[in-house]
Amino acid sequence: SFQLSAPGHWSTWPVFASGQAVLKNHKPCCAPEERQPSNQRALLAIPKPRYLEQLESYLRRELQALDLTKKNSQELKLQPYREIFEFFIDNFKTYKPLLSAVKNEVTLAHQKTTIRALEPLKAMVTTVSEECTRQILALQEKEKEEINMLKQEKQRLLKFIDNMKEEKNSLQTQVEHLQTSVAEEYARYLNEYGARKLLLAKLNDTHNERLDMAHHQDVKGEDVVKLTLALKIARQDLTKAQVKLNTMIADYGDVVPRRDFESLEKKYSELLQEMQTLRKDFHQLRKEYETLLEIHRETAEERDNVCAELQRVQHNCTPQTDWAKCSEVVPGGAERWGRLAEGKTSDQLVDVLLEEIGTGALKEIDVFPGRGKGEEVPVYLRHDGEVRNKKLTKKDAVNILKDVWKEKIALDQQVWKRSSLPEFFLSYLQKKYGDAAAVEWSYSLHENMRLCRSNHVLSSFHAILTRKVGNPLLRVDLPQNSLWSVPAQHLRSTALREAFPLKRKESVQELLDTSSYKLDGTEDLIDYISLFKEDEEGNTEPFVAKLRSQDIREKREYLQQLKNKLGDSTEVSTDELRTAFRTVDPDIDDWTLDTYIGLACQVRGEQPDQGAVLVETALERILAGDVKQVGPSPTEGST
Repeated sequence: SFQLSAPGHWSTWPVFASGQAVLKNHKPCCAPEERQPSNQRALLAIPKPRYLEQLESYLRRELQALDLTKKNSQELKLQPYREIFEFFIDNFKTYKPLLSAVKNEVTLAHQKTTIRALEPLKAMVTTVSEECTRQILALQEKEKEEINMLKQEKQRLLKFIDNMKEEKNSLQTQVEHLQTSVAEEYARYLNEYGARKLLLAKLNDTHNERLDMAHHQDVKGEDVVKLTLALKIARQDLTKAQVKLNTMIADYGDVVPRRDFESLEKKYSELLQEMQTLRKDFHQLRKEYETLLEIHRETAEERDNVCAELQRVQHNCTPQTDWAKCSEVVPGGAERWGRLAEGKTSDQLVDVLLEEIGTGALKEIDVFPGRGKGEEVPVYLRHDGEVRNKKLTKKDAVNILKDVWKEKIALDQQVWKRSSLPEFFLSYLQKKYGDAAAVEWSYSLHENMRLCRSNHVLSSFHAILTRKVGNPLLRVDLPQNSLWSVPAQHLRSTALREAFPLKRKESVQELLDTSSYKLDGTEDLIDYISLFKEDEEGNTEPFVAKLRSQDIREKREYLQQLKNKLGDSTEVSTDELRTAFRTVDPDIDDWTLDTYIGLACQVRGEQPDQGAVLVETALERILAGDVKQVGPSPTEGST
């Protein structure tokens, strides 16, 4: 603290200094030599102010504590002086603005010098960054060509492996056939060998008996020479007879008498004709049975639907709702409400109305509350604190989600493995909008998907993102050089039946009815590309909507057949489920069957069976996945 020594002048020492002397007529800007010698001697006799001694002591301590051997020792040494200057400015309130301005100007000049020194480095960093980017792009292009070559080589090797497998199976079949033939020949020769040995034994016994009888006969009065000659001739005849007998046995061992052969052939012809007649009768009865069974099934389904509809109508028997009143409160008026309500039931109209109310309320919300970072929270919604609402339109949300689908399909095709949609969704937003803004986009998109249940793009993406349904990715490549219009007769007679060979005639006719409004002018042409167009909000044409409804209905019918085959069982094992699938869908291949079994029982192909599961649980899991019938149903035959 300081005090005035005279009007308009400050004393140079604090009031507590011993032997204080006050300078008379002191000017702050005068030169030292202009001062009085008596004043100089007075100041030398006065001790240092206490505050000055404290500042000097603090400065000495700080300088002694520094390590001046480091590279930035000058910067470290400057820091204590900066702190002393700050203390000086804070204690002298009167001169604080002037001293602060001086400090700021010195610091600003130092920063400008530093910026000028860093300008060349900035240009060099930009050049190096561009060079690195070019090198990275060149390496990526080179690696892309190598990957394409490796993919082609892989496809060639896979085809070669398939050919080798087919050749191996063919050779294995030939080996088995040859083994069977050799076994039959061996058995036949073994039987023939035993029969010959038995015949030779009988002939030897007969020959020995004749010799014994001739030995005991009285040979008196007979010529010994004549008997010897007769015996020799008899032995030669016996040898010839044995050779002829053996030859006949060898040649005619497998021959049956003609009379027996003709009798058996006649009997076989009669049995064959009778069998063919019975087979025709059986096929006719089977067709009639299948027709009656299909009629019964359709009648039962129609009866169940009518009963369910009747119960629902009886339960919800209320006066007819005047939905036209909604056009007065829905943005866009009667014209927009007419487009939204076209072809929808009362239940669907309630969903549309709730969607309009929800989206309107969503635009008035500025922030969303964070859901936390627990394990039960989806990875793309993990955040603490408030999240700003981006207030997206339905068009913006649809375009972003379509772009996400496109990027995910490209990624899955590059890595040959299907990635997790929630994690990819978060990484896509972070890559496009940055880590800080990604959570705002994810919350805004999530709320739009949750509310817009009538929009197929938003509702399907939300269902797959929350794992309520499977994760099928579909890409349709349309021909680039083909005409966009086809004759309506070709579409009716050939195109739709070849594209959907398993659909019933009624379903194909429904698709034809929905596509008939696309007739191109006076000519009988259908612009088939326009059947698959979408508007700005992702709403599709009636043809695609009908395809989706038929797909859901066919999946439910497929699962109903599976449920009927399982019967009244409450639990089912993997073997029973596999048998039921093969019964209702005989053309299903092993890979697809293993996929369906793994989906129902939550096991992989290489894992062991995990016991029985509830039938309702298995059917719910199958319904949530990408399941469809591979071949025609046995009850439908060749329809």
